[in-house]
Amino acid sequence: MKNLDTRTSIRKYSTREVDNELLVNLLSQSERTQTMGNLQLYSVVVTRDEAMKQKLSHAHFNQPMVTGAPVVLTFCADFRRTSRWAECRMAEPGYDNFLSFINAATDALLYCQTFCNLADEVGLGYCYLGTTVYMPQLIIDTLKLPKLVMPIATITLGWPDEQPPLSDRLPIEAIIHEETYRDYEATDIDRFYTEKENLPENLKFLKINNKQTLAQIFTDIRYTRRDNEAMSATLLDALRHQGFLK
Repeated sequence: MKNLDTRTSIRKYSTREVDNELLVNLLSQSERTQTMGNLQLYSVVVTRDEAMKQKLSHAHFNQPMVTGAPVVLTFCADFRRTSRWAECRMAEPGYDNFLSFINAATDALLYCQTFCNLADEVGLGYCYLGTTVYMPQLIIDTLKLPKLVMPIATITLGWPDEQPPLSDRLPIEAIIHEETYRDYEATDIDRFYTEKENLPENLKFLKINNKQTLAQIFTDIRYTRRDNEAMSATLLDALRHQGFLK
């Protein structure tokens, strides 16, 4: 059992299966999370089939934990169900717009995080895949998501087969703003980031990649402007395809 002080991302899983009754129970408990208008604007697709996991892995840059985990969960922003409810009850839905997507995406992420917290409590391990919004159309096609359903978050889930070290975090002073937002001076950046920049693993990244600063690792290699703009265009296309943008 873990708490948030010791939480780590798990990428290697044992062969032990995740009991479906346990999974459904955790997903059911997660429904108690906060939600806009009490509408629960989310759905989750559970993937256990090896062939389906292999298809999904292509959308996640073939990261091995996608096929290595017993279960893959894709959390979706879902205004389809609410719209169908309205249509079946003599009401006209108006949720094919960007605001509705944001509301549903927020709901889906809150639901996902609540599930992760509950999974921690029973000893399950998981890894959050930020790649879900990089190539969403492939996920949409693989999971046969209809209009007004958009993949937002994916987690791989299983019983841990590793004990990775804790990843670093910024000091809490770096993220708290009292009353109004206070912009960051260069001295603040020095104070908040120097410890992270001098971690042995990060100094190793600099040497391997022949970079002067850790920030350059992120801007020039990991999350480049070119990639961000290309994947932004792909994301917008998927939102149009799913009916959230005109």
